[in-house]
Amino acid sequence: MKSWLYLKLADLIAERLDGAEEDVHYPEALVEAALEEFTSPGDLVLDPFAGFGTTLVVAERMGRRAIGVELLDERVELIRGRLKGGDVRVVQGDARNLSSLVDGPVDLCMTSPPYMTATGHPENPLEAYETLDGDYVTYLAEIGDVFRQVAGLLRPQGHAVVNVANLEDDGFITPLAWDMGRVLCRHLDLRQETFLCWDELLPGLSGDYCLTYEKA
Repeated sequence: MKSWLYLKLADLIAERLDGAEEDVHYPEALVEAALEEFTSPGDLVLDPFAGFGTTLVVAERMGRRAIGVELLDERVELIRGRLKGGDVRVVQGDARNLSSLVDGPVDLCMTSPPYMTATGHPENPLEAYETLDGDYVTYLAEIGDVFRQVAGLLRPQGHAVVNVANLEDDGFITPLAWDMGRVLCRHLDLRQETFLCWDELLPGLSGDYCLTYEKA
């Protein structure tokens, strides 16, 4: 991928699904760039945090196989309604149990984990923000374990492309991209960082990135 990628907020808003109250997905152009770079038609793409299904929808359109894991039942049904019947599926489950939900080998993991600030954030991102047991250190450790499982599923020289941002809240910056990037380096080799150049930076972000990893 390029060292930077220009994105437009208007495009993200235009892709927002009916009923979605916020932009918690990444733009389709980002997925297209990653799939063009790291996969070929027929390759298997994984998204362990499927969200609204952007990775799966784009993978299907580009002739890739794909599997996603999503915690929330209603999101699983929404994603299934977006798919056209290709070799793409989504399973309901907790990404922390990834290796019991997905079989490899996987050619590319393309995802954006749920975000958390280091302070003032009792909601647990890995419980869909529905419980108040959030702890930043624990969160990073559990994200790291998810990607330990991703590494086990990737084929040799397979890639993981992770969209993650540094966060700004009331003048305090959480270096989430750097913290998460360091944790993932315990399991995969960091090969590149791509700076996402938004024409209008999304609220709450101080910098947006894609980190590209490779399985040795």
